[in-house]
Amino acid sequence: MKPIYLDYNSTTPISATVAQAMAQCYQKGYLNPASQHRPGQEARLVLEKLRSEIIDMLGGVSTGMRTDRLILTSGGTESNNLAISGLARAARDASGAQRIIFSAIEHPSVIGIAHYLATQGFEIDTIAVDAHGVCDLCDLAAKLDAESSDSVAVVSIMAANNETGVIQPIQSAAQMCREKGIYFHTDAVQMVGKVDVNFSTLGADCLTFTAHKFHGPRGVGGLLVRNGIELTPLIYGGFQQMGTRPGTEDVALTTGLHQALLEHQQSPERDAEIKRLRDQLETSLLAIAPGSVINGSGAFRMSHTINISFPGINRQALLLAADFAGLAISTGSACASGSSDPSHVIIAMGASEEVIEGSIRISLGATTSQQEIDDSLTRFQQVIDRLSTL
Repeated sequence: MKPIYLDYNSTTPISATVAQAMAQCYQKGYLNPASQHRPGQEARLVLEKLRSEIIDMLGGVSTGMRTDRLILTSGGTESNNLAISGLARAARDASGAQRIIFSAIEHPSVIGIAHYLATQGFEIDTIAVDAHGVCDLCDLAAKLDAESSDSVAVVSIMAANNETGVIQPIQSAAQMCREKGIYFHTDAVQMVGKVDVNFSTLGADCLTFTAHKFHGPRGVGGLLVRNGIELTPLIYGGFQQMGTRPGTEDVALTTGLHQALLEHQQSPERDAEIKRLRDQLETSLLAIAPGSVINGSGAFRMSHTINISFPGINRQALLLAADFAGLAISTGSACASGSSDPSHVIIAMGASEEVIEGSIRISLGATTSQQEIDDSLTRFQQVIDRLSTL
């Protein structure tokens, strides 16, 4: 039985053309772009051209006096850590601000660094979400308007949730923070490379993304930083990337990131096709299991994500049975998949215990086919029928 991969929010298969572009890059033998000799300078020219074009593709400013920065990282987790820690420490050094505010549905890499910084003297607070998983801007406003608003160092709200796909009101939140002179970061890992993103329009100070979520290579991501924003580094020991993220930059990985973004821009029909398949799968699953619930269905969602609860069926049992049936799905973030704890996202939405305990995530990508959707429905039917009789 051929496995059917439905966990694209965790990672995506690398595109053949991305792999080819990287292979060609390796064959050219680019060396260390930080070296001052001619081979190093050649690598630097290629790297900086790629960097500038990636900034352009994401709606940043890549030329002129107000140039935005692209800091290359190892992926989304590092980018989120660098953004939260870098902005928070910079704000504390400048003004003494030491409060970090983030939404209750953030990725573990945002929650984790915030809780670590709490051990270093920072205070943390969370923004509530409504029953559909959308951040409550009134709650954010109340926290920003409080007497202690001057103490807020940074606010972080993800662009689209990794478990439900629910799109967040980033522009409005960023504007609220800008009016208060507070740094704003958004984790756009589940949005970049899937729909068009314009960094300038969103108004964030920092934006996180990573290549392997949109058919690029694992091991490379980015942090877009608005012109004039300075970050306190996470790591030390080099001058690369203005000392903000020292370490040798990889031309081939950056080529893969660039190529994956380019493929997204050159395939405007991709998102509509993914949504068509998602809607078919979602409608059929609701018919297969009466009483099942699509979490976040009342909000605008990314086209590639389904978070569905089967009340009365344990999510871990469903995950194991689905795996045995050749269906690769998940119970939530891959960064928390080693835990059997229920989803903090579905809990934050105020769902019932049965909905929380029965929730799974199904996610599609550019390589998902109609045949896979048809075959997966047959397998889901068998799995759900079997578990329903236990």
